[in-house]
Amino acid sequence: MRPAPVEPSRDDTRFTPVNPVSVDTAGRPPSVDALARSLARDSRLPHTVLVDCARRAVADSPGDAADAAARDAAALERDLLADVINATGVLLHTNLGRAPLEGVLLGRATSLEFDLERGVRGSRQRSVGRLVALACGAQDALVVNNNAAAVLLVLAALGAGRDVAVSRGEAVEIGGGFRVPEVMEQSGVRLLDVGTTNRTRLKDYRKAVDSRRHDVALVLKVHPSNYRVEGFVEDTPVRELATLGVPVVADIGSGLLDATCPWLLGRVPRVPAWLAQEPAARQTLEDGAALVTFSGDKLLGGPQSGVIAGRTDLVRRCAEHPLARAVRPGGTTVALLQRTLLAHLGRSACDEVPFWRMLAIPAERLRERAHDAAVRAGAHVEAVALESLPGAGSAPGATIPSWGLRVRGDASRALRARPVPVVARVQDGDTLLDLRTVRPEDDALVVAALAALTPGV
Repeated sequence: MRPAPVEPSRDDTRFTPVNPVSVDTAGRPPSVDALARSLARDSRLPHTVLVDCARRAVADSPGDAADAAARDAAALERDLLADVINATGVLLHTNLGRAPLEGVLLGRATSLEFDLERGVRGSRQRSVGRLVALACGAQDALVVNNNAAAVLLVLAALGAGRDVAVSRGEAVEIGGGFRVPEVMEQSGVRLLDVGTTNRTRLKDYRKAVDSRRHDVALVLKVHPSNYRVEGFVEDTPVRELATLGVPVVADIGSGLLDATCPWLLGRVPRVPAWLAQEPAARQTLEDGAALVTFSGDKLLGGPQSGVIAGRTDLVRRCAEHPLARAVRPGGTTVALLQRTLLAHLGRSACDEVPFWRMLAIPAERLRERAHDAAVRAGAHVEAVALESLPGAGSAPGATIPSWGLRVRGDASRALRARPVPVVARVQDGDTLLDLRTVRPEDDALVVAALAALTPGV
């Protein structure tokens, strides 16, 4: 990667240009091709991309084309998706891709929509939908590209032109400006407000449903996964909503498959306390929800995706809606989600799913790694007890005991500038690296990055 340009140096006798390709003596900018070839000496970008950088620079900054093109190429290269080491302690860091993934494809074609038995076109949904349904105790399931799409598709397929009852306390906005009322509007349903912001009882739902019985298509319950209301509050659980005689759709958000976490048995002494307030798909369906929707890239630990699971007739109506094709998952998503689901069903998620593997690491093991890394990194680094966060709106306010490393001062920028960037957090003016979110095999890279720091940075 080309280093940031520096100011040209001058003395009484000569001028040293920043870039060997510059404006010629007649004042004309360099040719696009010559400039692109010059950029190739310091860049890994393809020639076609460098030509675009050169063309933009010549058009926009003809008097400074060489340096402008170099800056553009360097900025583009920095912006490319790259591997980083997540040392923030946030297990599901939205800006770092949420659940970390491990590869599954071999560079060959896949049987994404091919029936190997009959030799004809098949369905990308059939096998992965069956795995999802089995994992959460549903009759059937459908996978889409994210949970927002799952909610949108359910509302459009099952409620268009009719009312959908939602508690005022659950008409929320989550990350990225996703607002429940706006999604409902786009899906073609009418929002039927129920109760108040802090208290919504079963009688509030019953009154709303009975007053518009023939117009109410669904009751939508939304888990407020990225905030918490405390104090004088009351909501209505799914098991009570299921008595209203209207299908209940529960958006449980983070995608915990089963509250008992059977894949953790034998690896941790008990289900982590911070999961206690997270609604789980299996138990929500058992309580009477007709459908649940949730993310595949949060507590499930898979790729970005959304799931619709529940009654066969309702799932089928969603699958047959025209919008279903627009929000269907790609082949890579299906392959990675399939691998994740098989690990859950095989009780091997703590070995094969990186999120659950991070979660299952004992704090004592992290303490040992932290002390070892501190010794190797140098006297300016110390091992400290930390608190990790689930992240991505899961279990707001919950923390997980952890260990990591501390460097006095803000060294975050220097750590991000490493060949494999290390992303840390800055707290109270110091740099903290939480090892719960760092793969053990990356400890050596973290140590090298810390050892390269100037003490006191």
